Amino acid sequence: MNIDSKCKLLVHPKVDENGTYHNITSEEIGWKALNFGAKVLKAGDSWKHNTGEDEMCIVLLGGKFSLSSKWGEWVTENSRKDVFSGLPHAAYLPPNTEFTLTALSETVDFAFGYTKGENRFDGYFITPQKVNDYGIEFRGGDNASRQINSILPPGAACSKLVCVEVYTPSGNWSSFPAHKHDERKVDEEGKLLEVELEEIYFYKFNKPQGFALQKVYTDNRDLDEVAEPHNNDAVLIPKGYHPVSAGHGYHTYYLNFLAGSDQSLANTDDPDHKWIYGTWKTMDNRLPLVTLEMNNE
Repeated sequence: MNIDSKCKLLVHPKVDENGTYHNITSEEIGWKALNFGAKVLKAGDSWKHNTGEDEMCIVLLGGKFSLSSKWGEWVTENSRKDVFSGLPHAAYLPPNTEFTLTALSETVDFAFGYTKGENRFDGYFITPQKVNDYGIEFRGGDNASRQINSILPPGAACSKLVCVEVYTPSGNWSSFPAHKHDERKVDEEGKLLEVELEEIYFYKFNKPQGFALQKVYTDNRDLDEVAEPHNNDAVLIPKGYHPVSAGHGYHTYYLNFLAGSDQSLANTDDPDHKWIYGTWKTMDNRLPLVTLEMNNE
């Protein structure tokens, strides 16, 4: 794992002989739940793997693949060539699933998150149409406008994983006002107010020199870091608030995987900035940055 020398939460890509350029395991980073990987395969090459005790979500970033398992034979029809060219295909695979993923394009780029799971759910394929049916969400407003595409949202048929992708237009803030999800809280009626989640942000930009800034901090500042992610970097969020600012001139994409106490996104806002809700006047007219129609172009 290639940790940045200036920020202990920033992980740079490092390609091995099998095309893996991220391999972030909970054991290596001292976490309880979440693991993350990313790979590039060349046409005809395959990745053969067994999920073991884990449930896994594989997200297509660009290219075309087939995936074969006991749950079916799946092919990414009308797939995006990169993350700025349409909505994703994805696959959910429960524990004890042996599968083969094969590149059907010159290269295929994909990422995957995994965590200990339960054998309560079947494997299934997630198409761009399904992501569109979940509802493309515009969140925030003014220069905090962004687009959220749900892949494994709360309530999805899985044990603990949550997966979404977020598009932030050039110069905008995202994950703001800042929130956290690092302790489990329920009200008197048992409703979840906050859950304990580990989270990884995986970044891409619409230009190769693009960058963003991400601050990760706690109320008492026992964690207080600023990361500068570039293309294919990952940022680890073990706890605390974690807002993002997209560099001016560079549309920012990040893929979020989360896992922990519950399959939920219940969170707590930073009380210093909660007042910002309700002050926005407009939604950024550059949104949406990607649509289902782009998959057919």
